[in-house]
Amino acid sequence: MLSVKNRLFIGIFLLYLLLCGTVAFPQEAIQVEAVLTRITELLSRAEYEAAIVLFDTIPLPQRDSSDIKLLKASVLSSAGKYAEARTLAQAVATAEPRNTQPLFVLAAIEGVSGRRREQQAALERIIRLEPDNAEALVSLGNVSLQARAVRPAASYFHRVLTKDGKNAEALIGLSRAFRMNREWDDAEGLLNRVVELYPNMVEARTDRARFHWGRGNMRQALADLDEAKRISPNDFYIAVDRGNLLFEMNRKNDALAEFNRAISINPNEYLPYVYTAGIKDDIGDHDGAERDYAILARLKPDYYFALEGLGLHKMRKEKWDEARDAFMEAYKYAPQETLYALLAAINWMRMGDITAPRTFLGQAQTKVTRNTLEWYMFRLYYDLTARNYLGEGDVVTRLDRELDLTLKARMLFYLALYYDVRGNTALANKYFLMVHELDIRAIPEWRLNDWILTDRNIKPF
Repeated sequence: MLSVKNRLFIGIFLLYLLLCGTVAFPQEAIQVEAVLTRITELLSRAEYEAAIVLFDTIPLPQRDSSDIKLLKASVLSSAGKYAEARTLAQAVATAEPRNTQPLFVLAAIEGVSGRRREQQAALERIIRLEPDNAEALVSLGNVSLQARAVRPAASYFHRVLTKDGKNAEALIGLSRAFRMNREWDDAEGLLNRVVELYPNMVEARTDRARFHWGRGNMRQALADLDEAKRISPNDFYIAVDRGNLLFEMNRKNDALAEFNRAISINPNEYLPYVYTAGIKDDIGDHDGAERDYAILARLKPDYYFALEGLGLHKMRKEKWDEARDAFMEAYKYAPQETLYALLAAINWMRMGDITAPRTFLGQAQTKVTRNTLEWYMFRLYYDLTARNYLGEGDVVTRLDRELDLTLKARMLFYLALYYDVRGNTALANKYFLMVHELDIRAIPEWRLNDWILTDRNIKPF
């Protein structure tokens, strides 16, 4: 089913022609044309609020026409104002009960707002008016697939294909139903047919790529994504999919190039930076990774892994205040990740006054399960801020008994930092080496631990 946004751009020129044909005076036609042109420009830049305001400048009676109301409903939906959009579209549907267009707009609004049952009801109203409406039937099939109702979905697609055996959307939908039922040969056959019928259809290529990808046929998937890229070179999501596939094929430099291409297409979309930052870390471009973590944190601050990565890189550069701030921000968004609080406190101590984070550490410790290894580590740092160096034995004893190697590696790292903050470098280095020997690379502490060993020119055995 076409999204609200796609409907806007497909129909706006036709709407302009319709309205101008009904305007009595040339000056009014010019005014309507100017407003619709300006709305189109604003929508292309996702400036929905500004576009909404412009509707009030359309002269009467065109402003009260069904087409203008539906256009405004679509823009309201794109702006996330679903209740207002729904009310406007429903009013048109009530006033014109035989018109399917407001029902399509209403279904699109319900779909993007996550109200699947209401979306389905709007589409079923269309089918009652037009039983063979292919677009509505395909949309109903896709809604059923989202609910994992495979058999009803397949029946909707079959109804379309009975009338039009070359309907691409129905063929793709039916192939997805076969995939959900693990009927791989039937699914592949349908996808091959769509590609044969419509060799320049992007969705046919990307769907077949995902099919091959899911079956482990990476080279075939890449071939389809290559074709999709050729057909639509500025498609952001094709670039992201190619980057993901290339990364999975262990072609990191090629993947990085593709994610960078995605960024060049849409630099304000956060997703590619998730991958570029990680790949740059893997290949040793630490400054590049730090820049990408910073951009990612700005574009999507609630993605706290970006703040974690940024904090680690600030620690690598010994920018203690910036590292503290990054981990404090990460802890704010993810209070369940209590070790962010510990990292923030450690960097705070590095700034010159080890007692500065005492109150903060005390508050953070209350959120840690009492008498766990993590709790004792918090207490150790809390005692350090009071210049009371007791409790090391508790932590070391529990570390010796710890069977969870991931937890053990993390806590060994914080014990190493504890001795480092105290100025006992030799003991700190001993524990940094123990972290390395456990070889738990999936934890964020591993990366920082490795940087510390490299910076200190300490060679693991």
